Parts: sequence; C-alpha cells; structure tokens
Amino acid sequence: MKHDGQGPFSRDAIRAIPAEVVASATPSLNSFAARTAAQFQTQVMSPKLLSGIWRLVEFGLLLGAAQSVYFAYVGSENGVFSQYLLISLLGAALGVLGIQLGHGYEIATMRSRLKQLARVSLAWSAAIAAVAVILFFMKAQTDYSRVWMGAWFLTGLLALGAARLFLGMNIRRWARNGVMERRAVIVGGGEAAESLIRGLERQDDNDIRICGIFDDRNDRRSPPIVAGYPKLGNVHELVEFARLARIDMLIVTLPLSAEKRVLALLKELWVLPLDIRLSAHAAHLRFRPRSYSYIGQIPLIDVFDRPLADWDRIAKRIFDLVIASLALVLLSPVFLATAIAIKLDSKGPVFFKQKRHGFNNRVVEVFKFRSMYHEMSDPTARRIVTRGDPRVTRVGRFIRKSSIDELPQLWNVILGSLSLVGPRPHAVNAVSSQNEAFVEIVDGYFGRHKVKPGITGWAQIHGFRGEIDQQDKLKKRIEHDLYYIENWSILLDIAILALTPISLFKTEHAY
Repeated sequence: MKHDGQGPFSRDAIRAIPAEVVASATPSLNSFAARTAAQFQTQVMSPKLLSGIWRLVEFGLLLGAAQSVYFAYVGSENGVFSQYLLISLLGAALGVLGIQLGHGYEIATMRSRLKQLARVSLAWSAAIAAVAVILFFMKAQTDYSRVWMGAWFLTGLLALGAARLFLGMNIRRWARNGVMERRAVIVGGGEAAESLIRGLERQDDNDIRICGIFDDRNDRRSPPIVAGYPKLGNVHELVEFARLARIDMLIVTLPLSAEKRVLALLKELWVLPLDIRLSAHAAHLRFRPRSYSYIGQIPLIDVFDRPLADWDRIAKRIFDLVIASLALVLLSPVFLATAIAIKLDSKGPVFFKQKRHGFNNRVVEVFKFRSMYHEMSDPTARRIVTRGDPRVTRVGRFIRKSSIDELPQLWNVILGSLSLVGPRPHAVNAVSSQNEAFVEIVDGYFGRHKVKPGITGWAQIHGFRGEIDQQDKLKKRIEHDLYYIENWSILLDIAILALTPISLFKTEHAY
C-alpha cells in the first residue's frame, strides 16, 4: 500500500466527511485532565530548535576564535583586518557545514559526549584543510600568517570541545527536567497504545514525553491506564486539552483498517496547530519512505505538520517586531490626527477593545480606534455592521473604509497576540447578516486559528473583507486563510504587506 498525500488521509478527504459522522458534544475537561493540562502550559525548547541554536553557537565560537588570535598575534594596525575576517567567516561556515554533514547536530549524536567530540574534531580539521586548499589555489597562502592559521585551528578545536562537553553534560538533564522535549498525546488506547509506548521507552534518543491518552471507547475496550499513562478523556475533551496545554504532537494508534473511524478523528483534530501522526509501529503496511518520520526506530505516518514551527515561528516573530515597531514610528502622525478627530466628533474614549479568537482558538483582546458612538458600542459583536449603520460616527465611516481603525492593532503585534499577516481575527460571537454564527456556516472553521491572526491577510488583499451577507463570502475567506497557512513564507508576508495599501481602495464591502 502506498501513501502519497492524496489518498484516504488527505486533508480534502478528511474535510469531505459529513458533519454528522463527527460527534457534536460540547468539549469540557474533567478535573483530572484540567490539572494535567495545567502542568504542561509552560513553553519548552524543541530538539530541532536546540540543534539550530547550537549551529549558531558553534559558528560564533569559530569566528570568535579566529578574531581573538588575529588581534593577539597579527594585530589591528596591519590594515588586513577585512581579508582575515573574510577567511574567518568562510572557515567558520565550513566548520558548521562539516559538522552538519557528519550528523553532528542530530540529537542522538549531541547526547553522546565522546561520539560528538570525535565527529566535531574531524569536521573542523577538514574545514581548516579546505580553507588551506582554497588559499593555495587562489595563490594567497603567503598573505596569511601560518601561525594564525594553526592557532585558530587549536583554539577553535578547544572551544568546540569545551562547548560539546557542556552540551553533553546538560542535554540529558534538560530532557529529564522537561526543558527540552516534544510533548505528545496518544489518541486510542489498548494494546496498540501500549505497544507504541513500550517501543518509545526502548529508544535511547527518545525525546517524546507522553502527556496522556484520549479515547472514545469505554474502559472495557480501552483501559483507564495503559503502560502507566492515564486515559484523560474522549476526543472532544482532547480538543479542549490541546488548547490549554502546550502540546506538539498527536499520535493516533487506531488500526489503519478502521479507515472511517480514523478519518472521523482526523476531521475533528486537523484544526489543531499540532503535528498529527499515525502510528505504524504495529502495522504490517508499507508506505513510501517519504511518508514516514521516525522516533529512533519507531515509524510514524505523517498526516499533518504543525504550521510555523521552530525557526519559522521565530523568523516570523522577529519580522513582526521589526516591521511593527517601524510602522508605529512612521504612522505616529496618523495616530495623533485620528485620535483628535475621534474626540472632536463624538464623546467617549479614543480606543475600543474587543474580544476575538486568536491562535489555537484562545480569546485575545484587540485594540481599535473607536468608530461607533460610545453608548452604541458593541464589544461582543453580536450585531454586524451594515451599510449606513446609524451606530457608526462620521469619522468612524472614514476610518473603517480606509482601515485606519485597525492601526492600534500594531500594539497587539508588539505584545504578541497578533501577527502583521495572518487570518483576520473574528469576534468571538461573530455572525453573518442573517444572524448565522460563522462556526455554523463553514465546516472546519477553527482550522484558520492554527496560526496567529493578523492585521492583514491573503483573504483581505483578494477583497474578502467587511460584511458577510452571503455564506459563500465567508467560505471564500476561509479558503484563502487556509491557503496562506499551508503556503506561508516570509516572502509571502512581504508580498501581502506590499499589496495591502492597494487592496484598501476596494471598499465596497467595508462599512
């Protein structure tokens, strides 16, 4: 059997399941599950993130070693600092590349003190040899001090060795203390779950912490405790649990032969911002190698990957902070003029706060310029704003059409509850003009909350903003939101920001 992403476990197949197949009970956590979720609310460092950080650390150590030797031996008065710096950058980069090619940044290697010392030493020796060969063919070997090169090699070797000894002594402690781990929840109990857990326990480089088990089956078919781990509730409660606790992965241990049940589960769970895997540990099926990920020797079938994980999340956050800070400075005259206009036009505060759905369906408060008469403000958004709405002030009509009322959300970006670009945050009780709740109009509506909401987004630059007076408008908006989530990149964010001012001229649906 082959799995190429287009079979029964593709997103389209999951979303196509009739809604009645998925149970509709309101999720509510039992007290034990709630206490367990509270234990896992702290942020931890993933092994992948640690591996990336360590690349930067070792690049910095090698570059620092080169510059230290330069200033100690060559001196800064010879006017050759720039050419030494260039070779230092090249050598440090080749050193990190060599360690990477020697699998020196894999967690299994980083856990072993002696093993990683041997690989790092060999990689750094090869990097220095490569630098020497490059200088030879450039006929530039006489332009650089041999003493400097040899001292750089030795100091770099000592720096790498000391850093790796420190890492080896601490990495196991970090994993044991929960500082560095991947948190997982198992969906499905019984023998399959026990087999998976026992298999994970036998892996020396296992970085998975099982937080609990969720299963819809009764205690007879799915025992309350499996391999020492408790069953915390059913799948509906799992959705609530994953919104409270900081979980990285869901592992489904139901047999693949129960295709309808597996699809029904995935239909309900795909809206969560988590890696979702199917356990292939006890299965006799064979898929294409690229369909698998491994924990040690334990094979898992990749179904969904968490968007914006690890370095993508960090890159987007840095991008948000830099651009939002610049925008606040550059737009400060607009802020001041808008505040004065609002105060002159009507009584009441300048700013308005409203509860909206944020990342992972958590409720956040967003800031806006007040565009309605204070006594008619609607903080719960139970009544949608329509064309000619008498609640909107004269200034309010202008700032809503031009989206100036959204500018205070730059503070939300700085505080971290919003991003510059992402699905627009809808009000908690958002409804259409026909008084239909958004969540009832679009199946899988909460899938748009797998990333932070944004001030602008892919849907907005394509004209899908403002009043929802037809169901198709909301469906198109959600389709564009999901496209953005699945195709995110920094370049896409830049393109959306660049096109946003142009899209603001399309005001036919903004009241």
